[in-house]
Amino acid sequence: MVSPIELAGRMVGPGHPCFIVAEAGVNHNGDITLAKRLIDAAAEAGADAVKFQTFQAERLVTATAPKARYQTRTTDGGESQLEMLRRLELSPHAHRLLADYCRQRRVLFLSTPFDEKSADLLSELGVAAFKVSSGDLTNLPLLTHVARKGKPVILSTGMSTLHEVKTAVRAVQAAGVGSLIILHCVSSYPAAAADANLRAMHTMAAALKLPVGYSDHTMGIEVALGAAALGACVLEKHLTLDRTLPGPDQAASVEPAEFATLVHGVRLIEAALGDGRKVPTPDEREVAEVARRSLVAARHIPVGTTLTEELIAVKRPGTGLPPAMLPEVVGRRALKDIAEGTVLTRDMVA
Repeated sequence: MVSPIELAGRMVGPGHPCFIVAEAGVNHNGDITLAKRLIDAAAEAGADAVKFQTFQAERLVTATAPKARYQTRTTDGGESQLEMLRRLELSPHAHRLLADYCRQRRVLFLSTPFDEKSADLLSELGVAAFKVSSGDLTNLPLLTHVARKGKPVILSTGMSTLHEVKTAVRAVQAAGVGSLIILHCVSSYPAAAADANLRAMHTMAAALKLPVGYSDHTMGIEVALGAAALGACVLEKHLTLDRTLPGPDQAASVEPAEFATLVHGVRLIEAALGDGRKVPTPDEREVAEVARRSLVAARHIPVGTTLTEELIAVKRPGTGLPPAMLPEVVGRRALKDIAEGTVLTRDMVA
C-alpha cells in the first residue's frame, strides 16, 4: 500500500486529487514582472502550485560548461551556459516578492534549489516542500542537505535507472524525511510521446511504496492527461505566457489557455475514474427500465392456463419479471386473465 502525504494542508497520493504544479521555471527570463504574470496565469488556470528555480549561476556551472543541445537551439548559440544562467537568476529579494505574491493569489509557492545555499534561502522563506530536479538525483550531498530541512521532498527522476532512484530515496529517508513524492520524468525538451513510458509510474510505486507523479516535457497536454488517468498524484507541466519568447524552456511549455484546459481535463478524468465499484448509476437504473426486457404475454392468456414458452415473449420494458426467470414461470398457472402484451409480475402466476 502507498500512503498519501500531507503537503501544505492537503493530502497528496492515492485516493486524493492530483496536485497540479505550474512549472514557471526560468520562463520569467529574470524579469520579476513576467514572473508575477506567470503566477497570475497559473492561479487563474487552477494550478495548486507555481514552481520556480533557485540558483546562483557561479555555484551551479563552470565557465566552460556547455549548453544542452536543446538550449543551443532556443538561446544564443554563442553564449555559454554560465552566461545564460546569469540572465535567468532571481535575487533573494525577488524570491520573497514572488512568495508573497503567490500567497496573495492563493497558489502555493515552490522552487527547485540547485545548491545548498539556495535550499537555505527557500527554507528561510518557509516553502512547504522542496522539489529536486532530475539533474540532482545523484547529487546525494544536496539531497541530504535538503532532506535535513524536515520538509516534504518531491524528487524528479529523469535520466535515471530504478537503482539510482532507490539510492536517492534511501539518502533522503536516511536524512529524516518521511514525506517523499517521486516524479517520473523524461529529461528531453521536448520529450517524444513515444518515450514517455508512463507505466514506469506504476513500476516505481510498486518498488518504492511511495506516491508517484509525473513531470511532463512532451508537447501538448495529451500525455499529461494520460498520466492523470493512470493515477499520477502530482502533475508538473511547464507554463509560459508565449512559446515564442526567448529562453531555453519556452518552446516546450504550454500557454495559459492550454494549461487551463489541462487542469480542467485532469479534474474531469478524476471524476470519471470514480471509486471502482461496478454498480449502476441512478441514471442507468432509469434507463434499465426502458432498455432491459421482461417476460410478457405473447397472446391472451385465460385465467387458470398453464404457461408454456409459446405463451411468453421477451420484450421491453424491463419493469416485470426478468428473462432469467423464464424456466421458473413455465409450468405455472395464470391467476387472472392476462391480456396480450402485458408485462408479467409475480402476482399473476402461481
